[in-house]
Amino acid sequence: MPSMRRPTFFILTALAEAPRHGYGIIRRIEELSEGGVKLGPGTMYGALDRLVEQELVVLDREELESGRLRRYYRLTLQGRTELSAEVRRLEQDSRVGQIALGGAS
Repeated sequence: MPSMRRPTFFILTALAEAPRHGYGIIRRIEELSEGGVKLGPGTMYGALDRLVEQELVVLDREELESGRLRRYYRLTLQGRTELSAEVRRLEQDSRVGQIALGGAS
């Protein structure tokens, strides 16, 4: 499987910790990436729809808060497996880069 896109990686990472609603996912991604990845709601919900189709993420629950419906999503076992595989790919790529730069790790 090819490397996943950076926003996908951070969505799955945010959901690996706990189920979250859309705004919570966006905020957590900004924290995890130290502001390096910023997703707008349209982009994030489009990605979530795709991840649900791929069975990497599922709808966990819906809650009514301040008159608005909040959908909480969670990572599936398949999503966790794909995220773990991506972490291993990133680690391997990092080792290759470190070796190329002359720093053994």
